[in-house]
Amino acid sequence: MAPPTSLSPSGIGSIVAGLCRGRLPGQVIVQITDRCNATCPHCGMRRTNQFSRSDLPVDDIRRIIDAAAEKGAAALSFTGGEPLLRLDDLVAMINHAGAAGIPLVRTGTNGFFMKFNGQAPERFKDRVKAMVEKLAATPLRNFWISIDSSVPEIHEGMRGLAGVVRGIEAALPIFHDAGIYPAVNLGVNRNVGGALTARLDRRDFATETDYLAAFYRLYSEGIGRFYRQVINMGFTMLNTCYPMSVNEGDAGDMQAVYAATATDRIVKFSQAEKAVLFRVLIEKVEQYRSRIRIFSPLTSLYTLYREYAGMLPDKHPAAGCRGGIDFFFVDARSGNAYPCGYRGDESLGKYWEIQQKQLDRRAVCRRCDWECFRDPSEQFAPLMRAFDAPFRSVHRFFTDRQYLRYWRADLQYYHACEFFDGRKPPQYPRIAEYKTTGVQRRAMPPTGRPQHSMC
Repeated sequence: MAPPTSLSPSGIGSIVAGLCRGRLPGQVIVQITDRCNATCPHCGMRRTNQFSRSDLPVDDIRRIIDAAAEKGAAALSFTGGEPLLRLDDLVAMINHAGAAGIPLVRTGTNGFFMKFNGQAPERFKDRVKAMVEKLAATPLRNFWISIDSSVPEIHEGMRGLAGVVRGIEAALPIFHDAGIYPAVNLGVNRNVGGALTARLDRRDFATETDYLAAFYRLYSEGIGRFYRQVINMGFTMLNTCYPMSVNEGDAGDMQAVYAATATDRIVKFSQAEKAVLFRVLIEKVEQYRSRIRIFSPLTSLYTLYREYAGMLPDKHPAAGCRGGIDFFFVDARSGNAYPCGYRGDESLGKYWEIQQKQLDRRAVCRRCDWECFRDPSEQFAPLMRAFDAPFRSVHRFFTDRQYLRYWRADLQYYHACEFFDGRKPPQYPRIAEYKTTGVQRRAMPPTGRPQHSMC
């Protein structure tokens, strides 16, 4: 079955029509299982965590897919746990989603089937090739592989998957030969730069300013090392998951149903640390996106940076997440839909029973940074405002020129990347033009707080 490699003209037309009605292109994340074979310390679904595991029934998944297609959803992601533990069901569901007309179908893995533990190269290649060919025969558009650290031994120790980094590197050419260009998925954590970032401790510094200066320096180098590592491995696409934790005051109220969220220190960052992190990510995206297709939009990173640095004016707040309006998460255990994996206190019942037209399209949320939903919410916000409140949209652009520059640069870059089609090879001559965004920023101190406006 040939993969739908791009949105059709009619699909683009439906997106525009939806924007006119105050709706974004729909997205549904379906947790098909909470079983996992890894030991990630920051994830409640790790195999060493004792609880009763659940698989979402196949019939329910089909109903969700059919409902998503009927509601006009543009994207459907199958996640876990480890979704490839249900490979046959997963393949069938990807095919079902493609047949239903959903253009952007995605899934990913922790890479367990690519572990390389000294077996004969041909045996390794045959094993990986068999898995890849099953995926390549479906209309799967994007496939991600998670890596947590620039130091292979640290990543493998966290995941409990010895030899997996070497195996991923050896497997990438097999994926590419089959017409799949996986994205590496970085979940930002304190081990991202290895010992460089892991050993950083606030107690070792006399003042908060000194600590944040060191934090900026070490995370800048650590994330840079990660980017260089995955480029050298052969990845052609990169996505960043923002820290999977919530603010202290919200954690108890939200009752996350997606157990990949955590309060563990390895993914727990203060507001000031998050401001620096998002500042670093802006710089690294600008620095490396001419060498690898980087999905993280500068528009969203810039807004989150300003939000955590306390720099967003009341008249121009963050767009807010449209989870529960246009985007939904379906939990494997209950089979119910939620606004996102964090907001477990807000069950919406069965996804196929949701009447989206009756939902309050202004009920946005800003309590977490789940990039799956926050990024598209922010990216589409100017277009939404253009239809809903054109004066407000124009005013935002004229009063925050940096936001306008980033938003325009993101649109141009996404087009150059063919909207991150994971079934197409990168067009390096096109993205090579993005060695910088063309935006000249004034110098900023490492704490993340500017001495001058970024405009």
